[in-house]
Order: sequence, then C-alpha cells, then structure tokens
Amino acid sequence: MRRPLAPRLLAAGTTVALATTIGVTALTISAAQAATGPATGFASVNGGTTGGAGGQTVTATTGTAIHTALCTRASSSTPIVIQVQGTINHANTAKVSGSSCSTAAGVIELKQISNVTIVGVGSGAVFDQLGIHIRESSNIIIQNVTVKNVKKSGSPTSNGGDAIGMESDVHNVWVDHATLEASGGESEGYDGLFDMKANTKYVTLSYSILRNSGRGGLVGSSDSDLQNGPVTFHHNLYENIDSRAPLLRGATAHIYNNYYAGLNESGINARAGGKAKVENNYFEDSKDVLGTFYTDLPGSWQVAGNIFDNVTWSAKGTDNNPAGPNPTSTTTVSIPYAYTLDGASCVPAIVRQTAGASTGLKVSNGSCTPTTPTPIPTTPTPTPTTTTPAPTPTPTSTAPTGTNLSIGAGADGSSKASGTSYGNVIDGSTSTYWSPNGSTGSVSVKWSSAKSVSTIAIREASGATGRIGTWRVLNGDTGAVLKSGSGAGVISFTATSLKKVTFEITGSSATPRVAEFETYAK
Repeated sequence: MRRPLAPRLLAAGTTVALATTIGVTALTISAAQAATGPATGFASVNGGTTGGAGGQTVTATTGTAIHTALCTRASSSTPIVIQVQGTINHANTAKVSGSSCSTAAGVIELKQISNVTIVGVGSGAVFDQLGIHIRESSNIIIQNVTVKNVKKSGSPTSNGGDAIGMESDVHNVWVDHATLEASGGESEGYDGLFDMKANTKYVTLSYSILRNSGRGGLVGSSDSDLQNGPVTFHHNLYENIDSRAPLLRGATAHIYNNYYAGLNESGINARAGGKAKVENNYFEDSKDVLGTFYTDLPGSWQVAGNIFDNVTWSAKGTDNNPAGPNPTSTTTVSIPYAYTLDGASCVPAIVRQTAGASTGLKVSNGSCTPTTPTPIPTTPTPTPTTTTPAPTPTPTSTAPTGTNLSIGAGADGSSKASGTSYGNVIDGSTSTYWSPNGSTGSVSVKWSSAKSVSTIAIREASGATGRIGTWRVLNGDTGAVLKSGSGAGVISFTATSLKKVTFEITGSSATPRVAEFETYAK
C-alpha cells in the first residue's frame, strides 16, 4: 500500500464557495472560550460528556505539568480543566505519581480517571511526536490541540504510534477541533491517528483534521474486538489518507458532513458486522470511499445525500466489496440524538473554515455558515504562570530593507483557487496572485537550505486590498507561531532560521488575493 510522505495538494477549483462570507474568526483561544459545548453526536448520550466543566482550571505548558494537574486532584474523578499552551514533547513529559492518577513518561496518559478537559489556549497547543493515551477512563474532552508525527517505531516512540488512542473500558469521549497528522504510513513508523479498541464507547470526533497518514483510524483492533462504539464523525477533514477513514469492526458509526480529499486506497471500511450511517459527506479525488475491504466478513451501510466527485471504484472480489459506483443502502441505522445536516455541496467550504486546531472553535449553524458557540462556564483558579496577553500586532507600512529572499525560492500551500498559483507570490510581479480555495488558507515560501528570516511583506493584488483579516505567521519547519495579527503589510518578528515560512489566513472579508509574499533577513 502506498504511504505518501508529503502533503497532497488538492486540485484547483474543486470546492464549492459559501453563499455567505465568513464573518467570525477567533485566532487565539482565551480561557473564556475554552471547553465549548455541549458535546455532539454519540458523546452526548449515555449521560453526556462534559469533561472538567465546573472544576478547577489550571494552566500547563509541559506534559509533566499536565500529569501533575491530574495527580494533584482530590480524587481521580474531581473535575478539572487543563488549559495547555506551547509545545509538549518527550523532553518535557515525565511520569508523575499520585493517589488520583497513573501516568507514564513519553506519552500524555489519561488512565483510570474521569471528568477531565484538555484544551489548547493562547497561541496553541502542539503535542509533537507525543501521543494522547486514554485508558479505563470516562467523560473526557480534548479540544483545540495539534498532535503530530507520533511513531511506533524509530525514535522517539509514543502511544504505539497513535495520535489519540483509546482502549480498555473507555466511554464518553469528545475530541473536537483537533489536528491529527503524520508524515507517512507504517513503513515510516506511524500507525493510526484516531483509534478505539477494547470496549471504547460513546465517542464523537468533530471539526477535526486527519491528514498525511497511512491510517486514519479504527474502531476495533481485530475481527474479534467487536465491543466498541457507537461513534460519531462529523465535520472532519480527511486529507491524503491511505485507508481506515475509519475502519469499523462490529461498531456502529454515524458519519455526516465530512470532507474526504484524497483517500488513496480505501475510506470508510465497515466489516465484521460494522454498520455506518453515511450522509451528506463530500468525497473527492479518492478511491473506494465506502465498502468492506481486505476481508470476507461483511459490514453494511445506510447512505443518503453524499457527493462523489472524481471517485474511482475497484471491482468486487472475495475480500473486496466496494459500495460503488452507485452506492445504495444495505441497512438502516437509528440515531438517538438530534442533529442538523449541512448540504453536501457546501461541506468542503464549511469544513475548510471550521475544522482543526486554532480555527477559533467555529462550528456550522446548520446552513453552511460558520459561527462561534457559547462557551461552557468554568470556574478558573489563578495560577502563578498566568500572564496578560500582548495586544494583537498589526502590520506596518514601513518598507523592509535588504534582499527579497523569496525570489528564486519555492512555494506551496494548503489549497489554490482555479487560475491561481503558489508560484505567483514569489515571481516579483503584483499582476499575478494566489488565492485559497475558499476564504481561508495558507501559502508558504521554502528554501533548500535554512535562511534567517525576521520580516515578511504580504502584498495584496490590485483591486483586492483590505480582504485579508486575521492571520498567523508560522515556522514551516516546526509549526511554531512566529506572529499573529490582522491585515496585509510588513510583518516583523524575532529572527528565525528556517527552511520554510508560512502565512496562514484565518479570517477574511472576501476571497484573499496575495500578489507577493516577500521575505527578508531584517
């Protein structure tokens, strides 16, 4: 099976624009915005999922601090909201012991506990090569975090190679607005992005991004592990995934309003009695997006309202039963909760604008328009590490000095509108431009060897000035946020040695047009 190492660039002109321009974007997540709710999907039943709402609120900037917060509670079920900021990695994640916890080094361990929220705040929370392991636990919320490049082989290893893994009597977990990503498949040392096994039940994955992985995720570790689910997947982006989007072994799943862009081998794989209700999803540039694959143990599905855009289907065989090319229902699935469907035609646009970490926790209002939900009130407890946020910086009009390092460099990005090109931002001409395939997106300048960069200049195309709203400047090598603010112009930050710098537009008044992305040493 092919295991792509690099992000797959989507074909131009494939998404459908929103009828209404996005109006609300929250770039940084404050304490007041954290832990929005209520939980949706199957996480909302069986007593619901509220995480640590109503409990103490603490701040953590290391994995060890997360473990310490769990271990210093009065009991293993005392509610707690842990607001995480910064990069969490092996160097700052140690085992912590206590009467209310059982943790391990080299992984974020949520074991034998309940009533916990872990939420990224401030400039974001990145779990770098470090997985989140949930075992024998319940009522857990994980929100607004990035988990990337977790390996099961090579160095360092964590969590069996799963970005988020749940096993052994886990129930009521809500993972929301997360970005889960790898850089290849099993041969490169990675496993699943979102795995559930050994009696894991009542789970929702919503408004999240899963990308650049051989395996999206599974429900059931083998054809005999059939006591998992139900689970809901809604408003997620699956991008450049080989298979398991998800794999359902004996489990029931509700899969709606997801955007699948680049499923390379197979997608939703219902097998060994697994059942999926698949409605109003958008499948694009993919293969065998629904069916029973790699087994003669069949599953079933109920389908309605989906769009299949440039989807190919393989022939049926003993171990291969694709649902297409004209998918029809083979079962019915009862859904016990209320929900509202977006039309499938606008799913690419709404998911691109709402899914993933650091997108302001925006959700769809059910009519293809993003909105920011009302937070669940929490009772914050002051901590010694609390700081006052700096004002949001705004670009200046001061002209940078020195050589424009973008000339002769390379460029790539998250998406591009029809007729535009990433290369247009580095060609030295303001008469050409790049636009994202929607109202938000990112474009990057890259070099074969590291450059010291402290200033960039974003030039909007003539006739399209003032469209760029909020943005972030990212170190493309590490994902670190170098600066955030609003409006185009000259942007300065601490000099950083890097091979790639990214300008990420997180809000706009209309489709942005970036004519030039200039970079300077100072």
